[in-house]
This record gives sequence, structure tokens and C-alpha cells, in this order.
Amino acid sequence: MDIRIQQALEQLEPISLLEMDRVKLMNRVDTKFAFSKDQLLDILPELIHSYRILEIENTRSPFYESLYLDDQAFKFFRDHHNGRTNRYKVRFRKYVDSNLTFLEIKHKTKGRTDKKRVKVEEIPDGLKENHLDFIRNILQEEHQLNAVLWNSFHRLTLVNKYSNERLTLDFDLKFKWDDESVNFSNLIIAELKQETVDRSSPFFQLMKSFGIRPYRMSKYCIGSIELYGNRLKFNRFKQKLLKLKKINSHAA
Repeated sequence: MDIRIQQALEQLEPISLLEMDRVKLMNRVDTKFAFSKDQLLDILPELIHSYRILEIENTRSPFYESLYLDDQAFKFFRDHHNGRTNRYKVRFRKYVDSNLTFLEIKHKTKGRTDKKRVKVEEIPDGLKENHLDFIRNILQEEHQLNAVLWNSFHRLTLVNKYSNERLTLDFDLKFKWDDESVNFSNLIIAELKQETVDRSSPFFQLMKSFGIRPYRMSKYCIGSIELYGNRLKFNRFKQKLLKLKKINSHAA
């Protein structure tokens, strides 16, 4: 991690995983923003008075690994690209520093995100019957799902001191499948998680002061385009992806 970012993080008051229980926000509204690591250095000092930072095993930037699942036609990607208001994403996620792994399903409907998950021992090589049962129960229909991409990143998790709000800042994003991999080493994806959209949030106001507008596209969609772009239609995402690449190359 950039030593300057590390020093800035040390100024934030810590919060433990146990204390985080009050802001699980498994059913919520998400607002995303994208900016560069250089901008993060200007943003972090402004968060000290309003947010605490999650600290796990003496680290404030834990490492995450995700394995995303989709069918052969990439239905979950296409539903997002086509703007369906009722859509899903299915993944295994390992919270490496906590040594916890879950099978997670995110359901986006009418602008809200509802996340369901079940603990598993590890990210498996293939879906087991109990995994399939969990997926069927949530999706309420049969899908022939396969693993399609790996995603890893470091995450800063901040909790509002005064309201039920959580903020995640993901960086060092990597996507890979087989022998192909793509890195976004200069990109920060921030996600503000709230019960309802509250634009008076300190972070929302900070983004406005920096001229950074909300941004909509998932990490799964970014990775899918980068690794499978030759077989996926992604016209609606082209401008957004171009913007992210400019940020990543310091050209924004």
C-alpha cells in the first residue's frame, strides 16, 4: 500500500468486526463512485471526523477474493447491461484476513440491494448440492451456473459515527480467468451503503465538492468485459469503461 495512504488511515478511529453488527445493511441502497488513488489521498483526511475504519487482525485494508458464477450466455451480466431492475449476481467470497468464506447472492430490485449469504468452508472447485439448493431457493428457478472469473482487491470499510451508513473503498482490483488477467491498480471504487438514499451524508457531500458524480457499474461487469469482451455485447457500458480506464491511467 502507498505509504501516504497508510499514514492517512492511521488518523481514523478504528471499529471492530463485532461493533460492525449494527451496520450490516444486508438490505440497502448502494451509491457508487470512481476516482483515483491520488484523489483518495485528498479525500481520506476529510473523513476523519465522521467515520471510523474497520480493523481486522491489525490490518485496516483487508484482502478479498471472489469467484463469480454465471451461465453460458452470461445472463447475470446481460441483465445488468440491459438495465433489468430485477437481477442477480452469484459469487463465492473469501474474507482472507478473517478466514471466512461465503456463498453470496445479491438481488437488485427497484433500486435496492438485498444480499443473502451462507457460510462455506472454502471456495470450491465446483458447486455442491447444498450450494445448488441455496441458489435455487433464492433465484426460484434453475440455472446451469459455472465459475467465470476471479476478482481480488483490498478494501477499506468505514462506518459513519452518527448514522446507519457504511462506506467501502476498494483498490488494487484484479480480474483473472485461466491465463488472462487485468489489473486496475490506480482505480478506487467507493460504495456508499445506506438504508435509503441520503445525500446529506458527509461522503455524498464530499464527492459533490470534488465534482465526482455517482457511477453505476459492478466489478463483475468490469471483469466480464475485460476478459470476455469479444463475446459479450456491452455498448451501454463503453463510455463508463473508458472513463475507468482513464482514471486508472492517470488521464482523468
